[in-house]
Amino acid sequence: MSQTTQTTQTRPAGALRSVLASSRPISWINTAYPFAAAYLMSGGQVGVTFVVLTVFFLVPYNLLMYGINDVFDYESDLRNPRKGGVEGVVLDRGLHRLTLWSAVLSTVPFLVVAVVIAVTSPDVDARACLAAMAVSIAAVVAYSAPGLRFKERPVLDSITSSTHFVSPAVVGLAYAGASPSAAVWAALAAFFGWGMASQAFGAVQDIEADRAGGIASVATVFGAARTVRLAMACYLASALLMLGAGWPGALAAVVPLAYLVNIAGYRSLADADCERSNAGWRRFLWLNIVAGFLITQLLIWIALR
Repeated sequence: MSQTTQTTQTRPAGALRSVLASSRPISWINTAYPFAAAYLMSGGQVGVTFVVLTVFFLVPYNLLMYGINDVFDYESDLRNPRKGGVEGVVLDRGLHRLTLWSAVLSTVPFLVVAVVIAVTSPDVDARACLAAMAVSIAAVVAYSAPGLRFKERPVLDSITSSTHFVSPAVVGLAYAGASPSAAVWAALAAFFGWGMASQAFGAVQDIEADRAGGIASVATVFGAARTVRLAMACYLASALLMLGAGWPGALAAVVPLAYLVNIAGYRSLADADCERSNAGWRRFLWLNIVAGFLITQLLIWIALR
């Protein structure tokens, strides 16, 4: 990292920008949307609960998740050519403490409010709300924090990462006081399969950097080709599970199939060429926007039926 970059990052404004960048703004919607959609589609109203928890899953949650990751993945990130943009910053060592404190201090007030809402709202099961929130936060911390490092436990890394994105939806259901139907459980299971597939494919591009940094992952253990094929299988399973959501929810089964097509060309990728899959990952980021739009239209249709 250049001296100019270090100086910029240590200035207050530059430090704030770097810390905020570590939360991956491009991915904020990926956690706020599942909560908001699940909450509203389950009968929740736009009010304090909706606003507070949507904002929480939009920014603080992502700062906690990715901030911890960027601090404790510093050594491998230095070797990773894709770091330094929308796919993640390389935090100067001088910002590590600030990032961790920012993640914690921005999270705690929202969690306090979430607990108060859960225990004082007569229409929700407080235990279900608190349990869902606890699992969500635990998964975020366990993924990257020293001593736990679930991201270095093959397959468990994909399961934990998927929990990061599915658990906000479960929190939304709990805080709306919903009793999920079989169709809702099918949709959640499909979403979980999509999350596992996406994490596994995302890890492929980092195989060489992770191995150089001494970091294990589903991709470093199984290799590029087998990991891509595993991700394809998960996307296919996601599509099949979505069929159990009933009409018209089953139409969303085409979404994971689009992701499957996106990565199919890498099914024979050699480990040494792992960085080639970054092109597929960049398409994945744009595909998320398209998929989100299509799912939103489908949810509107369901809501108006």
